[in-house]
Amino acid sequence: MGLTSDKTLLLSVLFALLLFVGTVWLWPRLARNGWRAVSGRIGLLLATQLALFVAVGLTANQAFGFYASWADLFGRETDQGVVVDHAAGGAPAGPLRVVDTRRVDGGGGRPQFGGQIQKVAVDGRTTHIATPAYVYLPPEYFDPQYRTRTFPAAVVLTGYPGTAEALVDKLHYPRTARRLAEDGRMQPMILVMMRPTVAPPRDTECVDIPGGPQTESFFAEDLPEAVTAHYRVARKPGSWGVIGDSTGGYCALKLAMHHPEVYGAGAGLSAYYKAPTDPTTGDLFHGNATLRNEADLHWFLKNRSAPKTSLLVTSSKVGESNFKATQKFIELAKATGTTRISSIILESGGHNFNTWRREIPPTLEWISGRLSDR
Repeated sequence: MGLTSDKTLLLSVLFALLLFVGTVWLWPRLARNGWRAVSGRIGLLLATQLALFVAVGLTANQAFGFYASWADLFGRETDQGVVVDHAAGGAPAGPLRVVDTRRVDGGGGRPQFGGQIQKVAVDGRTTHIATPAYVYLPPEYFDPQYRTRTFPAAVVLTGYPGTAEALVDKLHYPRTARRLAEDGRMQPMILVMMRPTVAPPRDTECVDIPGGPQTESFFAEDLPEAVTAHYRVARKPGSWGVIGDSTGGYCALKLAMHHPEVYGAGAGLSAYYKAPTDPTTGDLFHGNATLRNEADLHWFLKNRSAPKTSLLVTSSKVGESNFKATQKFIELAKATGTTRISSIILESGGHNFNTWRREIPPTLEWISGRLSDR
């Protein structure tokens, strides 16, 4: 049974309940002196606590999508390679391959009515980073009336560790985008949904690590190249945006600031503004002060030429730890006179899916208004 299986969660809850009932039933028999009785009480308490911990952990993982599988949880994920198909003449079929399709929740069965979600495998041409993603194609993409039309695109990133499936099933990006387009509140867009963790289990913070994964280059060069080679995506500057939450939010802001020629807009939901150094990241910069400084977005706004891009940041007055840092970032961006800055500040909201679901509809409207389809 998989880590995210409903059956796994149900069995863990039932097992915890049975242990709790068993503890209550057996406790009078064990309420005696002697090492056997004491050991029995300790064993029952530990087993019950462990079962409750597992049940709560599985419930949290179901709600927030931290890990996709047991291998992912224990850092032994093996699904990192990408099978590249080859054409009859021996030429590679391309850096992006569709491996599965599904309909959008709440949409019709046919893609021209409800859109489509495609699971894809991306193989970075220059960075050789291989990673899965989900691509949302709006209904208009399949409409013969729009067969020559190109569409703007937005990369959507999870937090760390996160799962790309959570962007579809928990945060409902495709369903929200389809509904907003139907209501005329945003233009039809292609969404490329994925984890920023493209070298699991390491948290690379979208950094080009010296001697390691070139994650920033993957998102700035390889990913747009692979997507535009496969889909009808607009190629001109200002046609691509990037959205993310938490770690993905930091990555989104940094990519838009470092590569405004690629990403005309970037939205960071509950973002932080400086790459951390901890056991999940390892040594990201290897003593390179320039890399370390440029990964600090406050420092970048104060010490580098202001990027000509549009940025959106979100926070809440109560519940988010990034509120003061977000206010500082807004002031620094305003002072540039070049970088366009917008914000969503909630009265209260924690660092969680419920808060982001409140911010996603206006974020999609905002980014749609700043991207071109030509």
